[in-house]
Amino acid sequence: MVVINSIANGIVIDHIRAGRGMRVLAYLNIDTNHNTVAFIMNAASKKHGAKDLIKIENITDVDLTVLGLIDHNATVNIIEDHIIVKKIKLRLPETVTDVIKCKNPRCVTSSEGGVPHIFRLVDEDAKEYRCEYCDDIVKAGEY
Repeated sequence: MVVINSIANGIVIDHIRAGRGMRVLAYLNIDTNHNTVAFIMNAASKKHGAKDLIKIENITDVDLTVLGLIDHNATVNIIEDHIIVKKIKLRLPETVTDVIKCKNPRCVTSSEGGVPHIFRLVDEDAKEYRCEYCDDIVKAGEY
């Protein structure tokens, strides 16, 4: 059995759907050579059966917009002096820039360099986003 100690200061991203933790970690772009990161995959979860979990020591400033897009059911806990001081429930973001890439070959983002990929949430229940330029629809998680 491996024991992962608690962190004194930082963040814990909990309740990540099993298998999505690697994507979360990749988007956070944390320098794992200089920061303490614990990444647990397929941990037992009463709520979901299995979950991923990420603990990051001494970092609290992360892009919650991206995290909400990857897995809006995840929870972010801010830790100070070994105590959870803030618990953040993620949501699907209203606008996403340069995270989802438009796959429409006729879209200006495909033909022009330097144009930001901007998507707006159009259906929260279906988790659908619309490209700002060409109106293509992309479902969250399929980008």
